[in-house]
Amino acid sequence: MEKQVDQIVQWLRDQVEQAGVNGLVVGISGGLDSAVVSHLIKRALPDNSLGVLLPIYTSDDNLDDAKQVVESSGIQSMTVDLTETHKIMYSEIKNRLNESDEFIEENDRLAGANLRARLRMSTLYALATNYNYMVVGTDNAAEWYTGYFTKYGDGGVDILPIVEFTKQEVREMASYLGVPGHIVEKKPSADLWEGQSDEDEMGTSYDTIDAYLQGKEIPDKDKEIIESLHKKSAHKRDGLPQFKREQ
Repeated sequence: MEKQVDQIVQWLRDQVEQAGVNGLVVGISGGLDSAVVSHLIKRALPDNSLGVLLPIYTSDDNLDDAKQVVESSGIQSMTVDLTETHKIMYSEIKNRLNESDEFIEENDRLAGANLRARLRMSTLYALATNYNYMVVGTDNAAEWYTGYFTKYGDGGVDILPIVEFTKQEVREMASYLGVPGHIVEKKPSADLWEGQSDEDEMGTSYDTIDAYLQGKEIPDKDKEIIESLHKKSAHKRDGLPQFKREQ
């Protein structure tokens, strides 16, 4: 683990140098993955790393956990509360849709949740521009393969330092880095709505996805779910389709 962490830290420094930027910024949610990335970028660039808390109707528990990540990593931090911004923006969108009687109720929760992720992304890039930093992503291998991230939201980043690591490997890295134990073991959630759980949404567990990615045998029903998620989310990982003129 020490070797892997050292390699990631050096890779982060190389990315900064190659891009000609000053440092790195990450959004801190209070979850495992952003905790690990916060610790990693603080190690890579102690004086030029920033962790940003971006609450939008965020639970007190997750906000407290995010603050503990700041404390455990020692990273410079700031909080930008986007709750009112989201409320105003999404209310305006819904009002226009309701005026034309085109608001689709069953899509409401997902649309509002994706807007949260995209507001956070926009805020991180505004801060990154101010400091001449790069935005660091927090997706692990399971999330990347299944597409469990918002396109142009938490998927809108410059670099992905832990995308090759399974969820279990990220847990092990977190323990090595000194992430608080209860954060290492907490139930994964994007905190997009009350009671939201990553695994409930995906329909399978991180452990099962990890096993699949490692070539192990898993139940057929889980294999079908994982492969379906991968296929449906291909557009999130691939480049944008571009029309080519005939010569």
